[in-house]
Amino acid sequence: MGGFYAIMNKELVSVMKEKTIVLAILIQLLIAAFSSVILVGLMSFYDPNSIAENTNIHFSVGVSGDSDGVFSSYLRDSNFVVSAYATEEEAKEAMRSGIIDAVIAIPASEGVVDMQLYMPQSDTSATVFTMLIKEPLKKYENYLREKNGIHVMYTGMSGRQSTTFEFLYSFIVPLLMLFPAFIAGSMIIDSISEEVENKTLDTLLSAPVSLNAVLFGKVAATLFLAAVQCVLWLVLLSLNRLYVQSPLEVLLLALIITAFVTFGSGIISLYFKDRERSQFAYSMLLLAAAGASLFFDPSPLSLMARLAMGDLHVGLSDVAIFVVPLIVLIGAFTLASRRLIAMKA
Repeated sequence: MGGFYAIMNKELVSVMKEKTIVLAILIQLLIAAFSSVILVGLMSFYDPNSIAENTNIHFSVGVSGDSDGVFSSYLRDSNFVVSAYATEEEAKEAMRSGIIDAVIAIPASEGVVDMQLYMPQSDTSATVFTMLIKEPLKKYENYLREKNGIHVMYTGMSGRQSTTFEFLYSFIVPLLMLFPAFIAGSMIIDSISEEVENKTLDTLLSAPVSLNAVLFGKVAATLFLAAVQCVLWLVLLSLNRLYVQSPLEVLLLALIITAFVTFGSGIISLYFKDRERSQFAYSMLLLAAAGASLFFDPSPLSLMARLAMGDLHVGLSDVAIFVVPLIVLIGAFTLASRRLIAMKA
């Protein structure tokens, strides 16, 4: 076992010298450490309407003609700073002077209310303002309908889930938990291929250590590094108040997938024995495996999202199912290493 731990320690030290791998880990660290900020930024592309739910930006709005103050109360509920003006011209003059950011004029009318909206000149500010103003406008629209005897039954209407919830558990968590697996696969290919190409594997075998100890030591190093990353990402997510409901099950599934990718990559590198072909085959097979995994019910990606959000219909037994193909793959990896031993002999 001494040789096994020596190989594992050697691999961990060499990883710290690989700038590409360290950079990839730092990118993940950045995503996990600032996940709450990045979550809002990415969601603005994924669903622009989510800005209204997540932003803390406050706009100063001048309102004229809101005699009953209903619309002003809706604006305040949406974190707008509201100032009342007697006339529309006074409000527009305040906007030109920079006292307020926007103007909403409500003309006196018994019929259709034809509101006038003057937004900030900046395109960015105007876009965010448009997203934020939607909710109070909808509330005021419903108020006017009720006032005129038009009743709309919203209770029978169903909508989509919160974008924040959907985006966090279907994108951010799987991204952080599965990215270490992709790095591990690339690492093991580089490690084994370079040993074979540079003839250093013969030097290692001249020491009192078996080929299986060498190969499994390399695999253990990548799995250990992936486990440390996943634990760190879970901690940083919780510090950002983005909570994973079943952290142990999510961590176990991530490590099983990492082991699956690592042993598969090891088989590829033992077969091709050179880095370029191995990396190309790894990339193509990884894409094919990712596509094929969607035919599972639940798929690894779906299972991870459901575990993270606390779905009561999935649990440890669903994770344990993936151990079976992993054992088969470990057996195939062992057979591939014996084939290499036979060739060396």
